[in-house]
Amino acid sequence: MSEQGEQRTPAEEAHAAAAEHEAMAQATRIEGQARVDEVQRDVAETDVRRIEEEREEAEAEVEKLSRKERKARAKAEKEAQEALDARAKAQEAERQAHAAQRAAPDQPTRTSTASLISPGVGSTTAPRAQAAASQAQTEPRAGYDARGDGQTASERPEVLIGAAFAGAFLLARLIHAATSSDD
Repeated sequence: MSEQGEQRTPAEEAHAAAAEHEAMAQATRIEGQARVDEVQRDVAETDVRRIEEEREEAEAEVEKLSRKERKARAKAEKEAQEALDARAKAQEAERQAHAAQRAAPDQPTRTSTASLISPGVGSTTAPRAQAAASQAQTEPRAGYDARGDGQTASERPEVLIGAAFAGAFLLARLIHAATSSDD
């Protein structure tokens, strides 16, 4: 019997070989699955590191943009303040000009160019030259209204409205340029 117990039939040997082969295949599949799981773990860890790096880059970009925004805001505020200061100076200069004009005599003294460069009109001056010299003195002075009412351009309401509109337009353009620049 011991001889029979040690001796196997070919069917038993084939069965044992198939079982051994199946065990080896099962071990190989399990080893392969373990390797796939390790690769998936490594890929997941790499994805986490990549996302962390992207987050850090995004945070750095946000900080850079925040600094740019603060710089642009400070520049816009500075230019707005400069514009307000310039407007205040212009208004003060205009107020002083009006005060000086009110203090000046009603009719300005008109001097012709002819009287500045020639010795004058006398009895020996030709009649046409006398007429030209007297006509030059009656022409309105530059800066005064041709209507002869003595108003300067800065006293006329339509000119003041136009100047206010132009100033507001320029201020808006300055503010727009300051807030939309890509510094």
